[in-house]
Amino acid sequence: MRRMRLAVAAFTAVAAALLTTGAAGADVSRTAPTPSEEGTARLAPGFSHGKVSVTGGTLHYVRGGSGPALVLLHGWPQTWQMWEKVMPTLAREHTVIAFDLPGLGESSIPSGGYDKAATARRIHEAVVKLGLKQVGIIGHDLGALIAYPYARDYPGEVSRIAVIETPLAGFGLEDLYGISWHFRFNMSPAPIPETIMDNDDVRTYLGMMFGFSHQPGAINAEPYFQAYADPARRTAGYEYYRAFAADAENNKAGAGRKLTAPVLAVGGQYSFGEGVGGSFGQVADDVRTVVAPDAAHFVPEENSEFLAKCANLFFGAKGTVPPAGLEGCAA
Repeated sequence: MRRMRLAVAAFTAVAAALLTTGAAGADVSRTAPTPSEEGTARLAPGFSHGKVSVTGGTLHYVRGGSGPALVLLHGWPQTWQMWEKVMPTLAREHTVIAFDLPGLGESSIPSGGYDKAATARRIHEAVVKLGLKQVGIIGHDLGALIAYPYARDYPGEVSRIAVIETPLAGFGLEDLYGISWHFRFNMSPAPIPETIMDNDDVRTYLGMMFGFSHQPGAINAEPYFQAYADPARRTAGYEYYRAFAADAENNKAGAGRKLTAPVLAVGGQYSFGEGVGGSFGQVADDVRTVVAPDAAHFVPEENSEFLAKCANLFFGAKGTVPPAGLEGCAA
């Protein structure tokens, strides 16, 4: 719990800085180059788009590489594109599948089932239909909250999971509600956030969120502004937050079944730090904690080289056994 308190303190400092720099962060994000309309031109060689039918709709994904499968799950307010910087490196040794979460990006919008256990079932259904029998999972933010029930509920089908920049609902996430107002805002019942956001430019709110970055210039926010321009997509994002209370109940009820798959817990130096490991250590037997230097919340974009190195060490190359402690993923 001490590590969680340290993480909360670090997050408080970031939030305080954001109050004075958030607008500047939004302005910086707007200067990023505009992506191609369909996004296909952004793909690295060897990657392709696809869609797979699941309960309640379809999931969009980008796939490339070969070898053991790695499923990438993004956070809010982002899409699969948050992984673009790390995917080519991971694909040298793995089959990489980066999903858009249900309701977000180019995935269809389900009528319900935004709690993380239900979302994990949808992702699992997609994985099975894609012919993958065992996967490693890397999740950031919301994606990490989904990776946990996936690994818990399908233990024989998950080799390892990496969770980035969030404590777990029921095990520390609630400590953040009073620190960053966006938690309570997004969790508010409809149509409170919908009405407020529909009367404002999405860039104002999301631009503020990207102000949490230690390196705002590292994030091309334009694709995310476009992805959440549709009010229905914004509502889907809020629904993930509205399900946090149900997630906490589900996580606590299932905590007796501790994860047997190893967990890599990654926190940004200027955000959660070791707090991610402190949270997941309460639900898993084998947690290896690393702190991403020169990064705050958006580790995959702020320090993609470090994350790719850690992931390759942790998940192994062509079946090799990764080092136990990872030694902070140092060279």
